[in-house]
Amino acid sequence: MSIEHVILLTVWIVAFSALLILIPKDKILHALVAFHIKQCITWLFGIIVVEMRLIKYPVRLFDYATKASFTFEFFAYPAICAIFNVYYPEGKNKIAKFGYYALYTSVITVIEVILEINTNLIEYIHWSWYWTWITLFVTFFLARSYYKWFFKRIYSNTGDAE
Repeated sequence: MSIEHVILLTVWIVAFSALLILIPKDKILHALVAFHIKQCITWLFGIIVVEMRLIKYPVRLFDYATKASFTFEFFAYPAICAIFNVYYPEGKNKIAKFGYYALYTSVITVIEVILEINTNLIEYIHWSWYWTWITLFVTFFLARSYYKWFFKRIYSNTGDAE
């Protein structure tokens, strides 16, 4: 088994374990909504980026099914988004909220750059780290906006916060 396949397996194990450990039972619906909307957004962006030949994933699961990274676009990023939304600092000021977005997007971007430099999991063709940072920030924002809209409708009659 190549180092790339070991990394992919590790990502699945760590992401799944993080969901089990970090998502409280009373927040499972919240996590699922965030997970699924991020999944829709990143899957679409992932396919577009690959088809436009901006990024290449030389080693990936399901080589014949898709050129995108199923592991990252369909599972890892959505799992992180679920955790992001469950622990979002709702009562904090705008600077703290921006910092929360920046922290998540920066950590993921650094990890992606390390993988791009040291493995065959991702190859930037016409891409750079800052595009990753921007697209992650935007997709987290879109997912968070949908999440807030979804739960506003549920909690609007009860007065409960997210």
